[in-house]
Amino acid sequence: MNVIGILFRIAGSLGLFLYGMKVMSDGIQQTAGTRMRQVLGFMTGNRFTAVTTGFAVTAIIQSSSATTVMVVSFVNAGLLTLTQAIGVIMGANIGTTVTAWVVSLVGFSLKISSLALPAVGIGFVMCIAKWKRQDLGGVILGFGLLFLGLDFLTKSMPDLGASPEFLARIASVSNMGFLSTLIGAGIGLLMTLIIHSSSAATAIMLTMAHSGLITYEIAAAMILGANIGTTIDAALASIGTKPAARQAALVHVLFNVIGTIWALILFHPLLALVNVVTPGTVETDITNHLAMLHTMFNVVNALLFFPFVKPFAALVSFLIKDNTAAGYRPLGPYRLEYSSGVIQDSPMLNMARAEKEVRDMAGIVSSMYARISGSLNLFRETENKETLVNDLVEELKEKEAYADEMREALTQFLIECTRRSPGQQAERNISHLLRIIADLEDMTDACYGISLLLERSVKKDLIFKGEEMDALPPYAGLVEEFLTFVREHLGHPLTNEHTLYAKTLEQQIDKSRNHLRKLGRKRIEAGEKVKTELLFIDLVRRIEGVGDYCYSISEALSHMR
Repeated sequence: MNVIGILFRIAGSLGLFLYGMKVMSDGIQQTAGTRMRQVLGFMTGNRFTAVTTGFAVTAIIQSSSATTVMVVSFVNAGLLTLTQAIGVIMGANIGTTVTAWVVSLVGFSLKISSLALPAVGIGFVMCIAKWKRQDLGGVILGFGLLFLGLDFLTKSMPDLGASPEFLARIASVSNMGFLSTLIGAGIGLLMTLIIHSSSAATAIMLTMAHSGLITYEIAAAMILGANIGTTIDAALASIGTKPAARQAALVHVLFNVIGTIWALILFHPLLALVNVVTPGTVETDITNHLAMLHTMFNVVNALLFFPFVKPFAALVSFLIKDNTAAGYRPLGPYRLEYSSGVIQDSPMLNMARAEKEVRDMAGIVSSMYARISGSLNLFRETENKETLVNDLVEELKEKEAYADEMREALTQFLIECTRRSPGQQAERNISHLLRIIADLEDMTDACYGISLLLERSVKKDLIFKGEEMDALPPYAGLVEEFLTFVREHLGHPLTNEHTLYAKTLEQQIDKSRNHLRKLGRKRIEAGEKVKTELLFIDLVRRIEGVGDYCYSISEALSHMR
């Protein structure tokens, strides 16, 4: 027997299978487009919607590892709470069983080559043709490559079933009682650690069982062990992250480890239940029984944990302390790294994370502008104007520098998303997001510039008169209303009604700007200090600039889908 040749054929078949899975996953994500974004919106709901989200996303991207890596990064970014993350992880474990059913029902029930090769040909033609459904071509091409790899994998398995010596070894391992179950679980764990994909590892186990290389009991134990091995990616992704992200990774590890332990303890009763609910016998439909085991284990495990989500979250929070004050985000060095599973990637999930960061950036702009509005209201009342403007300039300078870091990191992050082929509509959305990020950063520059003008007003003794100070707060309030409107609608396409409202606000701001400019000019003509009035007009122009950026962002939002 040429052992090396067999190993190379198995490795090549597995590589083709994994590549087909990736191509199909990318195609599904691109085809899903807006629907995928709507599914992601469920993440912030209750625990029911969190489980649904985890299931749906994993079923789409065909990798629970990729989903849980995203969950860790989302928790790290503040997009998900720990309680919500637990629900998503539960759903992800259920969603990963879809691959086993596809492989079992299609891969071994039909003649794979009769489906795979035509799918590769049709899918390839659809991918290179310039038409609207290129993404669907990727799905079909990936489907064909996946099952072609599975076909090669099945044919690459050595025919050892007729070997008395091999059958004796299998029987000896299978007859070791609970130890044989542990050995099988250990093999499944190691296989998944090496491949970094429980879906691919499960497909290999189904193929081995179908070929008679392993018994039903050993294959079942290997599938249970794979549930522990799949936690490695989330654990690796949590290294160097905030405590909340490490808590989410620990949730995945504990959830799968505890679940596997009870399943191994109740191994034979669990198999008996699977045999009862699955049509056919183990001898004739072994792959269906294994797929049912995979699904039943994850569903039952989720149901057992579901009532105890909050106590489970409390336990994890106790094991990994998070001393960061709720809602506080220190303005230190800003970092944002693209996250993905080792086997599967998900630009759509990363885009959702980027949108969360953009909303945070808008929050910084809002806080800066609110500080300016508050200072304008206090400017005439306070006696110690110098302290007021010094504190304002110092605070806004720090936030402006932080916004600069955010713009650079977010721009690199979104460019990385475009390199992962997210789809035409997603690329257009990324283009609009880049424009929004640039406008937000320019708004922080404008806010900081306004604080410098107020500082100059105090230091040069160019204090505005009562009439001008009475007119400024209402004018600044219009811009603040526009900024609030933009912040509330980030991440959501604007309706025609919203677009009209944005246009109305822009016109009101322009009208107020013209009125204030005339006021400044009249005071110059009346003999007031020219430098003071020019400074006032410059301040009016800077505030209006913030409104212009708001309108630019609203235009970008109106084109997003």
